[in-house]
Amino acid sequence: MVCDAVILAAGHGKRMHSTTPKALHRLGGTPLIAWAEQICRQATGRPSTVVIGPEAPEAREALPDDVVFVEQTERRGTGHAISQVAPALRGRTERLLIVTVDMPLLRAETLMRLAAAQEAAQVPLAMLTLQSERVRGFGRVLRDGQGQVQEIVEEAVASPEALAVRELNASVYCVAADWLWEHLPRLEESPSGEIYLTDLVGMAAQEGTPAATVAIDDADEVIGINTREHLAEAEAALRRRINRSWMLAGVTMIDPETTYIEPSVTLEADVILFPNTHLHGATSVGRGTRLGPHTIVRDSVIGEACVVEASVIEGAFLDDEVHVGPFGHLRPGARLGRRVHMGNFGEVKNSVLGEGVKMGHFSYVGDAEIGAETNIGAGTITCNYARDGSKNRTEVGRRVFIGSDTLLVAPLRVGDDAATGAGSVVTRDVPDGYLAVGMPARSVRDLRDDG
Repeated sequence: MVCDAVILAAGHGKRMHSTTPKALHRLGGTPLIAWAEQICRQATGRPSTVVIGPEAPEAREALPDDVVFVEQTERRGTGHAISQVAPALRGRTERLLIVTVDMPLLRAETLMRLAAAQEAAQVPLAMLTLQSERVRGFGRVLRDGQGQVQEIVEEAVASPEALAVRELNASVYCVAADWLWEHLPRLEESPSGEIYLTDLVGMAAQEGTPAATVAIDDADEVIGINTREHLAEAEAALRRRINRSWMLAGVTMIDPETTYIEPSVTLEADVILFPNTHLHGATSVGRGTRLGPHTIVRDSVIGEACVVEASVIEGAFLDDEVHVGPFGHLRPGARLGRRVHMGNFGEVKNSVLGEGVKMGHFSYVGDAEIGAETNIGAGTITCNYARDGSKNRTEVGRRVFIGSDTLLVAPLRVGDDAATGAGSVVTRDVPDGYLAVGMPARSVRDLRDDG
Protein backbone atom coordinates (compact mmCIF):
# COMPACT_ATOMS: atom_id res chain seq x y z
CA MET A 1 0.00 0.00 0.00
CA VAL A 2 1.38 3.42 -1.00
CA CYS A 3 2.25 5.59 1.99
CA ASP A 4 3.49 9.19 2.01
CA ALA A 5 4.74 11.33 4.89
CA VAL A 6 3.83 14.89 5.80
CA ILE A 7 6.13 16.82 8.11
CA LEU A 8 4.62 19.76 9.99
CA ALA A 9 7.41 22.33 10.21
CA ALA A 10 5.70 25.72 10.06
CA GLY A 11 5.72 26.55 13.77
CA HIS A 12 7.37 29.75 14.98
CA GLY A 13 9.07 28.01 17.89
CA LYS A 14 8.54 31.08 20.08
CA ARG A 15 9.74 29.32 23.21
CA MET A 16 13.15 28.82 21.61
CA HIS A 17 13.60 32.62 21.86
CA SER A 18 15.58 32.63 18.63
CA THR A 19 15.67 34.36 15.27
CA THR A 20 16.28 30.91 13.78
CA PRO A 21 13.09 28.97 12.94
CA LYS A 22 12.71 25.93 15.16
CA ALA A 23 12.92 23.58 12.18
CA LEU A 24 16.46 24.80 11.48
CA HIS A 25 17.89 24.39 14.96
CA ARG A 26 20.48 21.62 14.99
CA LEU A 27 20.64 18.31 16.78
CA GLY A 28 23.91 16.41 16.49
CA GLY A 29 25.01 18.91 13.84
CA THR A 30 21.95 18.30 11.63
CA PRO A 31 18.86 20.57 11.31
CA LEU A 32 15.71 19.19 12.94
CA ILE A 33 13.91 19.29 9.62
CA ALA A 34 16.60 17.10 8.00
CA TRP A 35 16.25 14.53 10.80
CA ALA A 36 12.49 14.36 10.24
CA GLU A 37 12.76 14.01 6.46
CA GLN A 38 15.41 11.32 6.67
CA ILE A 39 13.34 9.25 9.11
CA CYS A 40 10.18 9.58 7.02
CA ARG A 41 12.01 8.72 3.80
CA GLN A 42 13.41 5.57 5.40
CA ALA A 43 9.92 4.58 6.55
CA THR A 44 8.08 5.21 3.26
CA GLY A 45 10.78 4.90 0.62
CA ARG A 46 9.50 8.17 -0.86
CA PRO A 47 10.33 11.88 -0.55
CA SER A 48 8.26 13.74 2.02
CA THR A 49 5.88 16.68 1.80
CA VAL A 50 6.94 19.43 4.21
CA VAL A 51 4.74 22.23 5.51
CA ILE A 52 6.86 25.31 6.26
CA GLY A 53 6.21 28.92 7.23
CA PRO A 54 7.02 31.89 5.00
CA GLU A 55 9.97 32.94 7.20
CA ALA A 56 11.90 29.69 6.73
CA PRO A 57 13.12 29.64 3.10
CA GLU A 58 16.40 28.10 4.33
CA ALA A 59 14.46 24.90 4.99
CA ARG A 60 14.42 24.25 1.26
CA GLU A 61 18.23 24.25 1.19
CA ALA A 62 18.45 21.76 4.09
CA LEU A 63 16.54 18.99 2.27
CA PRO A 64 16.92 17.00 -0.97
CA ASP A 65 15.62 18.51 -4.21
CA ASP A 66 12.79 15.97 -4.56
CA VAL A 67 11.04 17.07 -1.35
CA VAL A 68 7.69 18.82 -1.90
CA PHE A 69 7.23 22.05 0.08
CA VAL A 70 3.89 23.57 0.97
CA GLU A 71 3.78 27.00 2.60
CA GLN A 72 1.36 27.68 5.45
CA THR A 73 1.03 31.45 5.44
CA GLU A 74 -1.59 31.54 8.21
CA ARG A 75 -0.86 29.48 11.30
CA ARG A 76 -4.26 28.14 12.26
CA GLY A 77 -3.28 24.83 13.82
CA THR A 78 -2.27 21.34 12.77
CA GLY A 79 -5.58 20.56 11.07
CA HIS A 80 -5.24 23.66 8.92
CA ALA A 81 -1.63 22.73 8.08
CA ILE A 82 -2.69 19.30 6.78
CA SER A 83 -5.45 20.86 4.69
CA GLN A 84 -2.74 22.83 2.85
CA VAL A 85 -1.19 19.64 1.47
CA ALA A 86 -4.44 18.24 0.09
CA PRO A 87 -3.95 19.68 -3.43
CA ALA A 88 -0.50 18.10 -3.65
CA LEU A 89 -1.40 14.67 -2.27
CA ARG A 90 -5.05 14.02 -3.01
CA GLY A 91 -5.32 10.96 -5.27
CA ARG A 92 -1.58 10.29 -5.07
CA THR A 93 -1.39 8.17 -1.94
CA GLU A 94 -3.46 5.74 0.10
CA ARG A 95 -2.12 6.57 3.55
CA LEU A 96 -0.36 9.48 5.21
CA LEU A 97 2.15 9.41 8.02
CA ILE A 98 1.92 12.73 9.84
CA VAL A 99 4.85 13.79 12.00
CA THR A 100 6.06 17.03 13.55
CA VAL A 101 9.49 18.49 12.97
CA ASP A 102 10.25 18.72 16.68
CA MET A 103 10.58 14.94 17.26
CA PRO A 104 13.88 14.17 15.52
CA LEU A 105 14.62 11.02 17.53
CA LEU A 106 11.74 9.00 16.13
CA ARG A 107 12.95 5.81 14.48
CA ALA A 108 11.87 4.80 10.99
CA GLU A 109 11.03 1.37 12.42
CA THR A 110 8.51 2.99 14.75
CA LEU A 111 6.79 4.78 11.86
CA MET A 112 6.67 1.54 9.89
CA ARG A 113 5.14 -0.22 12.89
CA LEU A 114 2.50 2.52 13.12
CA ALA A 115 1.61 2.19 9.43
CA ALA A 116 1.38 -1.58 9.76
CA ALA A 117 -0.93 -1.24 12.78
CA GLN A 118 -3.28 1.08 10.90
CA GLU A 119 -3.47 -1.33 7.97
CA ALA A 120 -3.93 -4.42 10.15
CA ALA A 121 -6.67 -2.84 12.29
CA GLN A 122 -8.58 -1.66 9.19
CA VAL A 123 -9.38 1.64 10.88
CA PRO A 124 -8.97 5.10 9.37
CA LEU A 125 -6.50 6.29 11.96
CA ALA A 126 -3.63 4.98 14.10
CA MET A 127 -1.56 7.01 16.57
CA LEU A 128 1.56 6.72 18.73
CA THR A 129 1.02 6.87 22.49
CA LEU A 130 3.32 6.93 25.50
CA GLN A 131 2.86 5.88 29.11
CA SER A 132 4.86 8.32 31.24
CA GLU A 133 4.81 10.35 34.43
CA ARG A 134 6.60 13.13 32.56
CA VAL A 135 3.64 14.66 30.74
CA ARG A 136 5.62 17.43 28.96
CA GLY A 137 2.42 19.17 27.82
CA PHE A 138 1.17 16.22 25.76
CA GLY A 139 -2.54 15.69 25.25
CA ARG A 140 -4.21 12.86 27.19
CA VAL A 141 -5.64 9.76 25.51
CA LEU A 142 -9.11 9.05 26.90
CA ARG A 143 -10.61 5.56 26.50
CA ASP A 144 -14.02 4.06 27.23
CA GLY A 145 -14.76 1.08 29.48
CA GLN A 146 -13.84 -1.34 26.69
CA GLY A 147 -10.45 0.33 26.20
CA GLN A 148 -11.41 1.99 22.92
CA VAL A 149 -9.94 5.44 22.25
CA GLN A 150 -12.64 8.10 22.47
CA GLU A 151 -10.79 11.40 22.20
CA ILE A 152 -7.63 13.39 22.78
CA VAL A 153 -7.87 16.16 25.36
CA GLU A 154 -5.23 18.86 25.23
CA GLU A 155 -3.56 19.62 28.54
CA ALA A 156 -4.58 23.29 28.51
CA VAL A 157 -8.31 22.43 28.59
CA ALA A 158 -8.23 19.08 30.41
CA SER A 159 -10.26 18.42 33.54
CA PRO A 160 -8.50 17.23 36.72
CA GLU A 161 -9.62 13.69 35.94
CA ALA A 162 -8.17 13.88 32.43
CA LEU A 163 -4.93 15.40 33.73
CA ALA A 164 -4.47 12.34 35.93
CA VAL A 165 -4.31 10.10 32.83
CA ARG A 166 -0.78 9.05 31.97
CA GLU A 167 -1.35 7.73 28.47
CA LEU A 168 -0.07 10.57 26.33
CA ASN A 169 -0.60 11.47 22.68
CA ALA A 170 2.73 11.73 20.85
CA SER A 171 1.09 13.61 17.91
CA VAL A 172 2.29 11.11 15.31
CA TYR A 173 -0.41 9.57 13.11
CA CYS A 174 -1.04 7.26 10.19
CA VAL A 175 -4.31 8.12 8.44
CA ALA A 176 -6.19 6.63 5.49
CA ALA A 177 -5.93 9.36 2.86
CA ASP A 178 -9.48 9.24 1.44
CA TRP A 179 -10.95 9.31 4.95
CA LEU A 180 -8.68 12.25 5.84
CA TRP A 181 -9.65 14.39 2.83
CA GLU A 182 -13.33 13.72 3.58
CA HIS A 183 -13.08 14.63 7.27
CA LEU A 184 -10.70 17.58 7.22
CA PRO A 185 -13.43 20.07 6.18
CA ARG A 186 -15.50 18.97 9.19
CA LEU A 187 -12.90 20.11 11.71
CA GLU A 188 -14.11 23.14 13.64
CA GLU A 189 -12.13 26.06 14.97
CA SER A 190 -11.26 26.03 18.64
CA PRO A 191 -11.96 29.13 20.79
CA SER A 192 -8.41 30.25 19.99
CA GLY A 193 -9.16 30.12 16.26
CA GLU A 194 -6.98 27.08 15.59
CA ILE A 195 -8.04 23.85 13.90
CA TYR A 196 -6.66 20.79 15.66
CA LEU A 197 -5.83 17.49 13.98
CA THR A 198 -6.54 15.70 17.26
CA ASP A 199 -10.27 16.23 16.72
CA LEU A 200 -10.10 13.54 14.03
CA VAL A 201 -9.64 10.99 16.82
CA GLY A 202 -13.03 11.90 18.27
CA MET A 203 -14.64 11.75 14.83
CA ALA A 204 -13.32 8.24 14.24
CA ALA A 205 -14.70 7.08 17.59
CA GLN A 206 -18.14 8.60 16.92
CA GLU A 207 -18.28 6.70 13.63
CA GLY A 208 -17.57 3.41 15.39
CA THR A 209 -14.03 3.03 14.06
CA PRO A 210 -11.88 4.17 16.98
CA ALA A 211 -8.22 4.84 16.40
CA ALA A 212 -5.66 2.10 16.82
CA THR A 213 -2.71 2.87 19.07
CA VAL A 214 0.95 1.86 19.04
CA ALA A 215 2.80 2.26 22.32
CA ILE A 216 6.27 3.82 22.34
CA ASP A 217 8.73 1.76 24.35
CA ASP A 218 11.57 4.28 24.30
CA ALA A 219 10.45 7.67 25.63
CA ASP A 220 13.51 9.31 24.04
CA GLU A 221 11.90 8.85 20.62
CA VAL A 222 9.21 11.38 21.43
CA ILE A 223 11.21 14.10 23.14
CA GLY A 224 9.43 17.07 21.63
CA ILE A 225 11.71 20.07 21.19
CA ASN A 226 9.95 23.29 22.14
CA THR A 227 12.64 24.96 24.29
CA ARG A 228 16.42 25.06 24.51
CA GLU A 229 16.13 22.78 27.52
CA HIS A 230 14.30 20.20 25.40
CA LEU A 231 17.01 20.54 22.73
CA ALA A 232 19.67 19.75 25.35
CA GLU A 233 17.61 16.73 26.48
CA ALA A 234 17.44 15.47 22.93
CA GLU A 235 21.20 15.99 22.47
CA ALA A 236 21.88 13.87 25.54
CA ALA A 237 19.50 11.16 24.31
CA LEU A 238 21.07 11.16 20.84
CA ARG A 239 24.53 10.95 22.38
CA ARG A 240 23.49 7.90 24.42
CA ARG A 241 22.04 6.25 21.32
CA ILE A 242 25.08 6.90 19.13
CA ASN A 243 27.65 6.03 21.77
CA ARG A 244 25.92 2.81 22.69
CA SER A 245 25.84 1.68 19.06
CA TRP A 246 29.58 2.35 18.65
CA MET A 247 30.49 0.59 21.89
CA LEU A 248 28.51 -2.44 20.73
CA ALA A 249 30.56 -2.29 17.51
CA GLY A 250 33.88 -2.47 19.38
CA VAL A 251 34.79 1.15 20.21
CA THR A 252 36.05 1.90 23.73
CA MET A 253 34.86 5.07 25.45
CA ILE A 254 36.47 5.91 28.77
CA ASP A 255 33.55 8.21 29.65
CA PRO A 256 30.58 8.03 27.24
CA GLU A 257 28.89 10.95 28.97
CA THR A 258 31.64 13.29 27.78
CA THR A 259 32.17 11.77 24.33
CA TYR A 260 30.41 13.56 21.47
CA ILE A 261 30.03 11.84 18.09
CA GLU A 262 27.88 13.20 15.27
CA PRO A 263 25.83 10.67 13.24
CA SER A 264 27.95 11.23 10.12
CA VAL A 265 31.14 9.95 11.80
CA THR A 266 32.47 6.42 11.13
CA LEU A 267 34.74 4.48 13.47
CA GLU A 268 36.51 1.14 13.19
CA ALA A 269 36.80 -1.42 15.97
CA ASP A 270 39.39 -0.94 18.73
CA VAL A 271 39.30 2.85 18.51
CA ILE A 272 39.72 4.31 22.01
CA LEU A 273 38.08 7.64 22.83
CA PHE A 274 39.13 9.50 25.97
CA PRO A 275 36.93 12.06 27.78
CA ASN A 276 35.92 15.31 26.10
CA THR A 277 36.51 14.05 22.58
CA HIS A 278 34.30 15.65 19.91
CA LEU A 279 33.96 14.07 16.46
CA HIS A 280 32.09 16.09 13.82
CA GLY A 281 31.02 15.97 10.20
CA ALA A 282 32.53 13.64 7.60
CA THR A 283 35.13 12.17 9.95
CA SER A 284 36.46 8.61 9.84
CA VAL A 285 38.84 6.98 12.31
CA GLY A 286 40.86 3.82 11.70
CA ARG A 287 41.31 0.74 13.83
CA GLY A 288 43.36 1.03 17.00
CA THR A 289 43.59 4.84 17.01
CA ARG A 290 43.46 6.72 20.33
CA LEU A 291 41.84 10.15 20.46
CA GLY A 292 41.76 12.55 23.39
CA PRO A 293 41.35 13.61 26.00
CA HIS A 294 40.17 17.11 25.02
CA THR A 295 40.34 16.58 21.26
CA ILE A 296 38.17 17.97 18.45
CA VAL A 297 38.12 16.32 15.02
CA ARG A 298 36.07 17.81 12.19
CA ASP A 299 35.69 16.55 8.59
CA SER A 300 38.94 14.59 8.74
CA VAL A 301 40.33 11.14 7.92
CA ILE A 302 42.50 9.52 10.60
CA GLY A 303 44.24 6.26 9.84
CA GLU A 304 45.03 3.22 11.98
CA ALA A 305 47.09 3.19 15.19
CA CYS A 306 47.28 6.98 15.44
CA VAL A 307 47.44 8.99 18.67
CA VAL A 308 45.91 12.46 18.89
CA GLU A 309 46.04 14.15 22.29
CA ALA A 310 44.39 17.43 23.32
CA SER A 311 44.41 18.75 19.76
CA VAL A 312 42.16 20.20 17.05
CA ILE A 313 41.99 18.48 13.65
CA GLU A 314 40.02 20.19 10.85
CA GLY A 315 39.76 19.07 7.24
CA ALA A 316 42.93 17.01 7.54
CA PHE A 317 44.23 13.57 6.50
CA LEU A 318 46.40 11.45 8.79
CA ASP A 319 48.01 8.26 7.52
CA ASP A 320 48.65 5.32 9.86
CA GLU A 321 50.76 5.58 13.04
CA VAL A 322 50.70 9.38 13.20
CA HIS A 323 51.16 11.11 16.56
CA VAL A 324 49.82 14.61 17.14
CA GLY A 325 49.93 16.72 20.27
CA PRO A 326 49.33 17.58 22.88
CA PHE A 327 47.96 20.95 21.78
CA GLY A 328 48.42 20.51 18.05
CA HIS A 329 46.28 22.15 15.38
CA LEU A 330 45.80 20.68 11.91
CA ARG A 331 43.93 23.07 9.63
CA PRO A 332 42.22 22.35 6.29
CA GLY A 333 44.46 20.76 3.69
CA ALA A 334 46.95 19.28 6.16
CA ARG A 335 48.15 15.81 5.09
CA LEU A 336 50.42 13.87 7.43
CA GLY A 337 52.16 10.77 6.08
CA ARG A 338 52.80 7.51 7.87
CA ARG A 339 54.65 7.74 11.20
CA VAL A 340 54.71 11.54 11.26
CA HIS A 341 55.24 12.99 14.73
CA MET A 342 53.92 16.48 15.37
CA GLY A 343 54.84 17.85 18.77
CA ASN A 344 53.01 20.09 21.17
CA PHE A 345 51.83 23.52 20.03
CA GLY A 346 52.48 22.74 16.38
CA GLU A 347 50.24 23.95 13.53
CA VAL A 348 49.98 22.71 9.95
CA LYS A 349 47.80 24.22 7.21
CA ASN A 350 47.44 23.23 3.54
CA SER A 351 50.67 21.25 3.66
CA VAL A 352 52.00 17.73 3.12
CA LEU A 353 54.34 16.18 5.66
CA GLY A 354 55.97 13.09 4.18
CA GLU A 355 56.49 9.74 5.83
CA GLY A 356 58.48 9.83 9.04
CA VAL A 357 58.68 13.63 9.35
CA LYS A 358 59.31 14.89 12.87
CA MET A 359 57.96 18.35 13.56
CA GLY A 360 59.14 19.88 16.81
CA HIS A 361 57.05 21.92 19.15
CA PHE A 362 56.06 25.56 18.65
CA SER A 363 56.33 25.30 14.87
CA TYR A 364 54.08 26.47 12.01
CA VAL A 365 54.07 24.89 8.55
CA GLY A 366 51.72 26.42 5.98
CA ASP A 367 51.44 25.99 2.20
CA ALA A 368 54.40 23.66 2.16
CA GLU A 369 55.56 20.21 1.14
CA ILE A 370 57.98 18.51 3.51
CA GLY A 371 59.91 15.46 2.27
CA ALA A 372 60.13 12.13 4.06
CA GLU A 373 62.33 11.69 7.17
CA THR A 374 62.89 15.42 7.53
CA ASN A 375 63.32 16.90 11.01
CA ILE A 376 61.73 20.28 11.68
CA GLY A 377 63.24 21.92 14.73
CA ALA A 378 61.32 23.72 17.46
CA GLY A 379 60.11 27.20 16.58
CA THR A 380 60.36 26.74 12.80
CA ILE A 381 58.00 28.96 10.78
CA THR A 382 57.17 28.99 7.07
CA CYS A 383 56.65 32.63 6.08
CA ASN A 384 54.26 32.19 3.19
CA TYR A 385 52.12 35.33 3.10
CA ALA A 386 52.95 37.81 0.33
CA ARG A 387 52.22 41.54 0.41
CA ASP A 388 49.57 41.18 -2.29
CA GLY A 389 47.66 38.67 -0.15
CA SER A 390 48.74 35.58 -2.08
CA LYS A 391 50.30 32.52 -0.46
CA ASN A 392 53.68 31.32 -1.63
CA ARG A 393 54.78 27.71 -1.23
CA THR A 394 57.74 26.21 0.53
CA GLU A 395 59.32 22.95 -0.63
CA VAL A 396 61.62 21.05 1.73
CA GLY A 397 63.30 17.90 0.45
CA ARG A 398 63.93 14.49 1.98
CA ARG A 399 66.11 13.90 5.05
CA VAL A 400 66.52 17.64 5.70
CA PHE A 401 67.47 18.98 9.13
CA ILE A 402 65.78 22.31 9.88
CA GLY A 403 67.42 23.92 12.90
CA SER A 404 65.40 25.44 15.72
CA ASP A 405 63.92 28.91 15.16
CA THR A 406 64.48 28.77 11.40
CA LEU A 407 62.32 31.11 9.28
CA LEU A 408 61.66 29.74 5.78
CA VAL A 409 60.63 32.70 3.61
CA ALA A 410 58.59 31.50 0.60
CA PRO A 411 58.78 30.98 -2.30
CA LEU A 412 61.60 28.68 -1.34
CA ARG A 413 63.12 25.26 -1.98
CA VAL A 414 65.43 23.46 0.45
CA GLY A 415 67.06 20.51 -1.27
CA ASP A 416 67.39 16.88 -0.18
CA ASP A 417 69.86 16.15 2.65
CA ALA A 418 70.31 19.88 3.33
CA ALA A 419 70.28 21.62 6.73
CA THR A 420 69.77 25.04 8.30
CA GLY A 421 71.47 26.41 11.35
CA ALA A 422 69.50 27.46 14.41
CA GLY A 423 67.99 30.93 14.06
CA SER A 424 68.55 31.15 10.30
CA VAL A 425 66.35 33.29 8.07
CA VAL A 426 66.33 31.42 4.75
CA THR A 427 65.30 33.63 1.82
CA ARG A 428 67.08 31.82 -1.04
CA ASP A 429 66.95 28.23 -2.26
CA VAL A 430 69.32 25.84 -0.54
CA PRO A 431 70.94 23.28 -2.88
CA ASP A 432 70.85 19.56 -2.16
CA GLY A 433 73.19 18.63 0.64
CA TYR A 434 74.15 22.19 1.67
CA LEU A 435 74.11 23.85 5.09
CA ALA A 436 72.53 27.33 5.25
CA VAL A 437 73.24 29.64 8.21
CA GLY A 438 72.81 33.29 9.13
CA MET A 439 70.36 36.14 8.70
CA PRO A 440 69.81 36.23 5.82
CA ALA A 441 71.10 32.69 5.48
CA ARG A 442 73.94 31.72 3.14
CA SER A 443 74.72 28.24 1.88
CA VAL A 444 78.17 27.84 3.39
CA ARG A 445 79.26 24.31 2.65
CA ASP A 446 78.26 21.02 1.10
CA LEU A 447 77.55 18.63 3.95
CA ARG A 448 78.28 15.70 1.69
CA ASP A 449 81.96 16.69 1.70
CA ASP A 450 82.09 16.06 5.45
CA GLY A 451 81.85 12.34 4.81
